[in-house]
Amino acid sequence: MSETQPSPSLLTGLKRGLLHRCPNCGDGRLYMRYLKVDPECEACGHELGCYPADDGPAYFTILIVGHLLVAPLLFFPWIWEASPWLVAPLTLIPLAALTLALLPRVKGGVIGALWAIKLRKAEDTPA
Repeated sequence: MSETQPSPSLLTGLKRGLLHRCPNCGDGRLYMRYLKVDPECEACGHELGCYPADDGPAYFTILIVGHLLVAPLLFFPWIWEASPWLVAPLTLIPLAALTLALLPRVKGGVIGALWAIKLRKAEDTPA
């Protein structure tokens, strides 16, 4: 029972991945821990560990955080004028929190997109 849809939708895969759900059925959980992907879906039995997310989610997360938080902060004069002892905690703590909150969602979205385009690890594909 590896696939339930004949033609998976990219939007469906992204949505299910962003919600930390199995991209195949939408019912089973995607992670067993913070970023550790379940090897197999508990609901439909789909093999979840075969999608090569690798470093993509980290790069996308850095791109998103950099554009949403870092770039706009550089336009505020207090960033340049205030003491570094004040600026560092006021910027690094929200940056770290946003990064840690986004990373599992972005990884889920990447896995959902890989599921939709049917891209698996090279060693898992038949020759």
